[in-house]
Amino acid sequence: MKALTIAWIALVRLLRDRSNIFFVFILPIGIIVLIGSQFGGGFAPTLAVVVEPGAGELGDSLVASIEVREDVSLDRFDDTASAVAAVERGNVQAAIVIPAGYDEALRSGDVATVGFFARPDAAVYQTIVLAAAGDQAALIRAARFAAEENGAAFDEALVVATEIEPSVAPVAVEVESVGEAVFSNLGQFDLGASSQLILFMFLTGLTGSAAIIETRRLGVAKRMLSTPTTAGEIVLGEGLGRYAVVLVQGLYIVVVTLLLFGVDWGNPAGAVLIMLLFGAVCAGTAMLMGTLFKNDQQAAGMGVIIGLGLAALGGCMVPLEFFSDTMQTVAHITPHAWALDAFAVLVREDGTVVDILPELAVLAGFAIALSALASFRLRRSMTTF
Repeated sequence: MKALTIAWIALVRLLRDRSNIFFVFILPIGIIVLIGSQFGGGFAPTLAVVVEPGAGELGDSLVASIEVREDVSLDRFDDTASAVAAVERGNVQAAIVIPAGYDEALRSGDVATVGFFARPDAAVYQTIVLAAAGDQAALIRAARFAAEENGAAFDEALVVATEIEPSVAPVAVEVESVGEAVFSNLGQFDLGASSQLILFMFLTGLTGSAAIIETRRLGVAKRMLSTPTTAGEIVLGEGLGRYAVVLVQGLYIVVVTLLLFGVDWGNPAGAVLIMLLFGAVCAGTAMLMGTLFKNDQQAAGMGVIIGLGLAALGGCMVPLEFFSDTMQTVAHITPHAWALDAFAVLVREDGTVVDILPELAVLAGFAIALSALASFRLRRSMTTF
């Protein structure tokens, strides 16, 4: 009962600290939204479009053929400079410029050049423009051929070619996927949700180690020992307090992302077990850090550095699938990688608890080792601070 009281006090201290409103409750959801909007499955690239005066009907037609695509949206700009600036700032993924004289050049048989601007990592959007330009070029060649062979006016031949084009049997292309599309079945926010859950549970646990140091520094632990409270009860209470804090953090992220964004967390029992075991890892690490530093400022600062460093190494910043084979091996010295592997099995492969037993066993090993070492050091530090 005394241990539960100590744990409850730790949880109340978390909720009463106004700074935690942002870092514990707002920031994680904000990052998940940001990752989902930039990289999630529902993302449609935005292309800036500049149609210079005098581009003509064919210029407008090219823009219209791009605009009807469902996988891209257009944002019109008045001049090339502002469109290029938007690309440089990352407001749009690429920009296309339909030059003056575009219509005239195509009608006369000359080459018409469409300007394309993109960041180095967004050049793939050039294929969207090339596809639309290729379709238009095919119609223009057909119209020009008809005009030369039959003596028809180019405009009339172009109208006929446009009307006939939908009825022409397309070339059938069979596509066979080789290998596995790792993120093909993920929802827009699924990719970032599990990684941010692991990141913030661990980060919140580590920064919470400052509370343990403060308890020792103020002599609270010694005063408790002077009452009919054993060292074991204090250690257990502090451990349960850190555990409660990280579980509240994790439960909040899961519930909010599930209700607001429909994030798929996979098998419920498996997801709960991952959270419980990883929460124990976080609590053990927080207790251990609380015995390694002599003031809460050191613990809080180092908690952020260590938390972010291990998160990056463990795959919370960049998916583990993008790591080299060597780095994937190195990443698994962290509990983060094992937790993310478990979530990947649940979400991407529709796995069950049985499928993630190896990952759960490793997390349990981390939790037991860290908690045992932390309990030993905390018991000693309470009387030697």
